[in-house]
Amino acid sequence: MHVAHLSLADFRCYARVEVPLDPGVTVFTGPNGQGKTNLVEAVGYVATLGSHRVAGDAPLVRLGAERAVIRAAVVREERQTLVELELNPGRANRARINRSDNVRPRDVLGLLRTVLFAPEDLALVKGDPGERRRFLDELLVARAPRMAGVRQDYERVLKQRNALLKSAAMARRSSGRVELSTLDVWDDHLARAGAELLSARLDLVAALQPLVRTAYEELAPGGGPTLLEYRSSLGEDAELGGGREGLYRELLRGLGEARKQEIERGITLVGPHRDELGLRLGELPAKGYASHGESWSFALGLRLASYELLRADGGEPVLVLDDVFAELDTRRRQRLAELVAPGEQVLVTAAVAEDVPSALVGSRYSVADGEVKRDS
Repeated sequence: MHVAHLSLADFRCYARVEVPLDPGVTVFTGPNGQGKTNLVEAVGYVATLGSHRVAGDAPLVRLGAERAVIRAAVVREERQTLVELELNPGRANRARINRSDNVRPRDVLGLLRTVLFAPEDLALVKGDPGERRRFLDELLVARAPRMAGVRQDYERVLKQRNALLKSAAMARRSSGRVELSTLDVWDDHLARAGAELLSARLDLVAALQPLVRTAYEELAPGGGPTLLEYRSSLGEDAELGGGREGLYRELLRGLGEARKQEIERGITLVGPHRDELGLRLGELPAKGYASHGESWSFALGLRLASYELLRADGGEPVLVLDDVFAELDTRRRQRLAELVAPGEQVLVTAAVAEDVPSALVGSRYSVADGEVKRDS
């Protein structure tokens, strides 16, 4: 799988740019703030319908423009698909596949898969639990695009249930009377959607565990064993091995036990949105105990494991290394380059060409003042 051509209109700093891309390694170099990351950000948006840098679409539209357009020619098994996305902040985004308008943006998911390495990845180890939950869920969607709908269903139900709990909390404080006749219905909806999401996460963590251990050992030989631990908001005594129906019953039980506290606080306290992916290095949690280099190796190990998992599913993803080499010491820099160099397509950004290890040989582009020029 690779992107053969990228076209942007009013995306970030680019009024318009056309970038032909080859399989193998492509390196974009130039001073910071010139638009290198914008290019790979657009590629990632086609794969995930989101940016790795910002939460919303508004910052992606060039100042003064009403919309942005991303077009990518994606080649998979010698077949080319043209994907077009129109970003309309404040309004519904639009999508086309091979010039057809009869598609939703969500239909684009799965046509291109990417694995991104970026400075922000350090938050996978050092950041809050939401960073690790998002990592799991984005990988779930990359493997099975239908999981995007599962996530949306869960978030919709959670929002409705939280609104009901908030109203109940306010009513309880003002009058002492609480009307919760519909809460049982929302409990059932939340447990159903939550069980499907939780089941998928548990399977994913089990599949990732040996791959993360191997990747970490390759990046930091002799650095000690790594361990992924899925920690459910249901508590340590919860039975998580009973399949989707068992998880549904466990979530209903947990919601019932937490109801009094939830009404007092006006928020849902049980469910996948409160779970944590624990990362351990040896006997200690990585967060707070791992050194800077160990944290980087763990974060990179998570990304390399994701790459291997997607490869095993069929269809090698595009690898994106966004300004990551400047963050690594020489040994980790060289080892990462050696591991990713054989990829079908590897897109690299770097402020300084010398930061890119010699193992990454391929096409080179210079990026400056909103222009992208292929080096001779």
